Amino acid sequence: MSANVDLNNRPDYDKVLQDIADYVLTYTITSPEALDTARNCLMDTLGCGLLALRFPECTKHLGPFVEGTVVPFGARVPGTSFRLDPVKAAWDIGCIVRWLDYNDTWLAAEWGHPSDNLGGILAVADHLSQIRVANGEAPMTMRAVLEAMIMAHEIQGVIALENSFNRVGLDHVLLVKVASTAVCAKLMGATREQLLSALSHAFVDGQALRTYRHAPNAGSRKSWAAGDASSRGVRLADIALRGEMGIPGVLTAPQWGFYDVLFSHTNKDLALKPEDQRQFSLSQPYGTYVMENVLFKISFPAEFHAQTACEAAVTLHPQVKDRLHDIEKIVITTHESAIRIISKQGKLANAADRDHCIQYMTAVPLAFGNLIAEHYEDDFHAAHPIIDQLREKMVVVENPRYTREYLEADKRSIANAIEVFFSDGTSTGQVEVEYPIGHRRRRDEGIPLLEDKFRANLATRFVSQRCAQIFTLCKDQQALEATPVNRFVGLLVI
Repeated sequence: MSANVDLNNRPDYDKVLQDIADYVLTYTITSPEALDTARNCLMDTLGCGLLALRFPECTKHLGPFVEGTVVPFGARVPGTSFRLDPVKAAWDIGCIVRWLDYNDTWLAAEWGHPSDNLGGILAVADHLSQIRVANGEAPMTMRAVLEAMIMAHEIQGVIALENSFNRVGLDHVLLVKVASTAVCAKLMGATREQLLSALSHAFVDGQALRTYRHAPNAGSRKSWAAGDASSRGVRLADIALRGEMGIPGVLTAPQWGFYDVLFSHTNKDLALKPEDQRQFSLSQPYGTYVMENVLFKISFPAEFHAQTACEAAVTLHPQVKDRLHDIEKIVITTHESAIRIISKQGKLANAADRDHCIQYMTAVPLAFGNLIAEHYEDDFHAAHPIIDQLREKMVVVENPRYTREYLEADKRSIANAIEVFFSDGTSTGQVEVEYPIGHRRRRDEGIPLLEDKFRANLATRFVSQRCAQIFTLCKDQQALEATPVNRFVGLLVI
């Protein structure tokens, strides 16, 4: 037989896909902490989406592709009057959730925002619940939504623990697509074979590059990329449920599989040696770990690696606010990941560029005592040249301990420290914050503030009576879990 002939022995599905499918289809969620955290995550994620509706650059993307389209039993987009097919609704919900960089975060070898998956989850659950009611059947309840959120968090987060997609130039929204595909397929009633097929298509898709997150190309695509990925997950689940065959060896196929094409140390040499091959490292089984340990962005709409820098800057504000022009140097001590992805010098081109710059996110609270979404906008930046003047005086250095403890499973700190030096030789002393307010270690302190954030975000869109109704329901774990999805989403419609 010629050496150039491929053997056409169709393999079993890759084990990584089988493990995800079996988790989604068979795992029973019993953790009260995970369910409680998911409820808080739901509040926070919806609130972030409602707040984003204040920004025209976000809302220009929303609504049907063809104006006037009528979709029977269409999924609703919270805070709007749109009723869309589930694929576009997932896109819109995911877009508003991520727009302000204010929803939850997971930091490990890969980074990401697991609540991005709510776009697909809520769109599918709302659509199916309406159909069930119309057919005289019981609708899905919000318990199903919370369980899907926990599972999506877990899939995205566990894969991210030891697998760095950014190191090979891929964007973390790949994991949003995979997780959304899995849980949405389950919500839609997929068999194991259908779920495996859907997952294989999620990996065989062309994957997003990180180009739009980094200087000098950072831009607003990073604000809708996750919505696009979650929406794609819904579409792939639908394709699989229509009977489309899967690609069993999508990850491991020599030369043509995901590992060889996109996850190898080098993509130029197709004849890779075994030691140069890469595959996913999965250090723990899927459970409820990620939701229980997820990081909330409570105080600042800022890339998470800078959250503790913002806290430190707010603490220093009273000492420096009247001496801004006397500052000689500002030293930001941080961890390696922050230096790699958000340390920038030079001109910042747009709001998306600014909210991924640790120097900018430190300068604003130093000067003004706070950091809100409007502080990234062009008008605010242009009106306050002191921001760039402070950026020019900043030095960013790595603390190896911060880098090490960022990855340690029992810590997962996101530490930053700031010290301001003045021209007269004095300094503020170093202010260090190792764990942000949204960390699991600060839950008791953080959750009341998260609830305040949710109330404030509700008030940007609804009258006080509706705000109180939504908040009261979301605070009650049992009542929320028992609420039909279509009824819950109905409360969020304008």
